[in-house]
Amino acid sequence: MKYFILSLLILFFAFVGYGSYLNSEIAKSGDKWIGIGVLLIAFGIMPLFIIHRYKKSKLKEYLNSQLDKNSEKTENQ
Repeated sequence: MKYFILSLLILFFAFVGYGSYLNSEIAKSGDKWIGIGVLLIAFGIMPLFIIHRYKKSKLKEYLNSQLDKNSEKTENQ
């Protein structure tokens, strides 16, 4: 998974670099490639990264225990 995310990140930089190169040669011709790169990072790399990082973590440790105590009090009354 780590290498897949890294390869997508390299692909993102390739799209943005190619789009920037085309913009410097011919005006407004590389906007499509930069847009594809931005969509790749927003809808591809970011969700995969979040899933990869939080797959094995225990999220109960980070929750506020005070909220749990308050909800138990209101349920018992």
